[in-house]
Amino acid sequence: MVNLFEEIFTYEFMIRALIVGSLVALCAALLGVSLVLKKYSMIGDGLSHVAFGALSIALALNVAPLYIAIPVVIIAAFILLHISQNSKIKSDAAIGLISTVSIAIGVITISLSKGINTDINSYMFGNILAMNQSDIILSVILSLFVLVIFILFYNKMFAITFDEDFAKATGIKANRFKIVLSILTAITIVIGMRMMGTMLISSLIIFPSLTAMRVCKTFKSVVITSGIISVICLFFGVILSYVYSVPTGACIVVTNAIMLVLFSITKKTIKI
Repeated sequence: MVNLFEEIFTYEFMIRALIVGSLVALCAALLGVSLVLKKYSMIGDGLSHVAFGALSIALALNVAPLYIAIPVVIIAAFILLHISQNSKIKSDAAIGLISTVSIAIGVITISLSKGINTDINSYMFGNILAMNQSDIILSVILSLFVLVIFILFYNKMFAITFDEDFAKATGIKANRFKIVLSILTAITIVIGMRMMGTMLISSLIIFPSLTAMRVCKTFKSVVITSGIISVICLFFGVILSYVYSVPTGACIVVTNAIMLVLFSITKKTIKI
């Protein structure tokens, strides 16, 4: 085991995977608690499909994908929030509409350009080797931005998560902070695509939160436990990916699923 860790840390791409992956996993887990509790968890899945469409267009135009995907996904988050608040269309239906249209646009763009290629596959299913230096720098900066904003507005996030009406009564601009939550989620989805892929990135939002809720009873303990679980699953997922030469994103999802099952079994004996 010691030799394995020594071998892993001799590779630069593995160190990149663990650093960037841990930051992304932590961001997704923290945001995921509020999203799951407010029943917005599937927004991550919808935004990941929007990202796929944006990436397809960017690659077809030979433009840096992340610089196109980030603003497009943020706009999509605004649209989803607006539809769910000001329309008869429910949020789950709105997510379904936007996600399917985005995938359709991506598929059409691919078919009119080069067809499915290595770059598209790496974005769909994740490929840590596809991360270049600019991706890493941008991902680290944006991850730290998400973490700082979440910490600064933690109390506001707590208030709008549990009682939005009470939050409004106390003077909190609930709609404004819901927009902030959507923007942070959009950024996290985009920066996590290289490792997890657009098809699997939403799992980082859902699994750690649900796992932490098996044993934790307070919002703060759920947030902290969720972050720890997410980073641990990321670490072991990357290790398994390296050892067995299988996709990183899939290993991380399976690791999270196993953790959820274990916590569900032991929830009667562990309470935080």
